[in-house]
Amino acid sequence: MKLKNKKVLITGADGFIGSHLVEALLKRGCKVRAFVYYNAFNSWGWLDSFGKNKLKKLDIFAGDIRDPNGVRKAMKGIDIVFHLAALIGIPFSYHSPDSYVDTNIKGTLNILQAALEFSIRRIFVTSTSEVYGTAKNVPIEEEHPLQGQSPYSASKVGADKIAESFIKSFDAPLTIVRPFNTYGPRQSARAVIPAIVIQLLNGAKNIKLGSLHPIRDFVYVKDVCDGFLAVANSDKTIGEEINIASGKNISIGDLARKIIKKINPKVKIVLDQRRVRPEKSEVMRLLGSNKKIKELTGWQPEYSLDKGLDETIKWFKDKENLKSYKADIYNV
Repeated sequence: MKLKNKKVLITGADGFIGSHLVEALLKRGCKVRAFVYYNAFNSWGWLDSFGKNKLKKLDIFAGDIRDPNGVRKAMKGIDIVFHLAALIGIPFSYHSPDSYVDTNIKGTLNILQAALEFSIRRIFVTSTSEVYGTAKNVPIEEEHPLQGQSPYSASKVGADKIAESFIKSFDAPLTIVRPFNTYGPRQSARAVIPAIVIQLLNGAKNIKLGSLHPIRDFVYVKDVCDGFLAVANSDKTIGEEINIASGKNISIGDLARKIIKKINPKVKIVLDQRRVRPEKSEVMRLLGSNKKIKELTGWQPEYSLDKGLDETIKWFKDKENLKSYKADIYNV
């Protein structure tokens, strides 16, 4: 499907990946309705950082993904839906699992039911590499078993299975898009790369981290957005689950040392026990296969880890950006 001039809804448009996807779709001539989380401050998240000219091109819809009536209103007149809205912090899911079920599972169900009602032409449900749990074999292909090793990942497994059921039961024109560890400008400080960078840029002599042994597959946010668009442009992806992965991996410890070398080589790493996941909940290795997305769409990542980190650090070095983050606390 060609995206130009299509009416597109992005849920979670106020968030990290969502705000970048908004920009990518605007560049491709889409008419974008940005679903943002309603709040009393009238905050539009990262969309508030957009210039007036860019904001004028957006149809902002403030609502709550958990409310089916609001979701239906947001989806009227829409051709394509990119569903990104979710609760994603793993530590927070340990003590507030109900909110993850309501947002991630029921919120996805609301999107899917409205999509059937309005005969939406394409639906893209955003999953996560966390649904795979600790890899049983690598690289992880889409057929890998799903494992709920945290309430967060379990809620995303549930959302994926609801989506799968709509494909099989109603022939929904749906694709489950599964990005691996996305990073880049605007990412929450609860994620490991911003956590490292903001501590370093705020002059920490020691940076606090959890376990250094887990291995991750990091994908720069612009590559992830290009992956979404590639999947959307191909009818071959309908009914499929598709990884967006770099196909390369690095341990958290080696990643931290790489970033430290770029900013302040004198800094040491210290263990912060609060940041260590329960042993059985920790996902020890994620390394994704991108064979399927390459075969179906021709997509491949353009950013190496070093290039992506340099872009990310450059963004955080802007004082206006850095002051948005709380470097002196553990961001859950």
